[in-house]
Amino acid sequence: MTTKKTAKKTAAAAPRTTHVAPKKSATQVKRINLALQGGGSHGAFAWGIIDAMLADGRLEVEGISGTSAGSVNAVLVAYGYLLNGPEGAREMLEKFWRTLSEQRAGFNSPESFKVFKMMTGTMSPYQWNPYNWNPFRATIEKVVDFERLRQDKGGVKLFLAATNVETGKARIFTNEEITPDVVMASSCLPFLFQAVEIEGQFYWDGGYMGNPVLYPLFYHTDSRDVVILHINPIYRPGVPRTAPEIENRLNELTFNSALIKEFRAIAFVGKMLEDGWLKPEFAAKVKNVLIHSIRADKALKDLGVASKFSTDWRFLTDLCERGRKESTEWLDAHFKDLGKQSSVDLRAEFL
Repeated sequence: MTTKKTAKKTAAAAPRTTHVAPKKSATQVKRINLALQGGGSHGAFAWGIIDAMLADGRLEVEGISGTSAGSVNAVLVAYGYLLNGPEGAREMLEKFWRTLSEQRAGFNSPESFKVFKMMTGTMSPYQWNPYNWNPFRATIEKVVDFERLRQDKGGVKLFLAATNVETGKARIFTNEEITPDVVMASSCLPFLFQAVEIEGQFYWDGGYMGNPVLYPLFYHTDSRDVVILHINPIYRPGVPRTAPEIENRLNELTFNSALIKEFRAIAFVGKMLEDGWLKPEFAAKVKNVLIHSIRADKALKDLGVASKFSTDWRFLTDLCERGRKESTEWLDAHFKDLGKQSSVDLRAEFL
């Protein structure tokens, strides 16, 4: 007989991915692009969103733009698709996040995070992390065959962003360029890790220039639908008053600013098309993009910046479940919009 204590332990150790019968039919499948924000361990929230999308069975992923943890998830989805289609992508996502947790790579207590903050506030990673140890790198190298991924010519199109330290420009890396260094460059927070050198250039986290960058999906994919998976809440009620609250809100604003600017540009182009401001010969060359987003404003409102460093399995699977819930609700409300209209009013929200 299993005791309550044993049962609880077994449940916590068991995989949380549920394998459900797809809802798709031959006429229902819609092709979309995904845009994945970064946010450390909060990337497990996006894991849950993507898992529910793939389990639903009515969506096919054409391209993914990713930044930071979003780049990690993007690579996992593309590699999983290569191995075994949507089910392979689901399996690869869970394998990565579980492996990361098993390595206990994060800072899983408030005390350890405080010590970490003291170190990064007084020393650079060239001092306190001279060997440039990065837990994400060790984990993703363990689960992804990057050489095989680069050789895949017909799979999910990847666009991973990193920020050039010297020029301040975003660089977008595509499938044939992607290596562990590229993923680490895209997720290189400068107070945590040393700048990543690629072809003689040095890179930091892509989130400073775009979190995520959307424009590659407009120019290099056929699908008009871009579904943005937010990790950093855009709207947070109330004024932060404690130092941690202020730091957390500044972090959210910083890593949303480039995306909001891109939203404004998309809205402006959409208005030009709708109001006939462009001559027909020019309008025909402009892609009328449909924007959708799954927001983190409510789902992650109780979490601060410290939790982005936690790799506790219970925490990661809780984030995953939150993501699944948001994804399921979004599909129920907006699947009908895909291919027809944006489900986000960019002008109302951001202009």
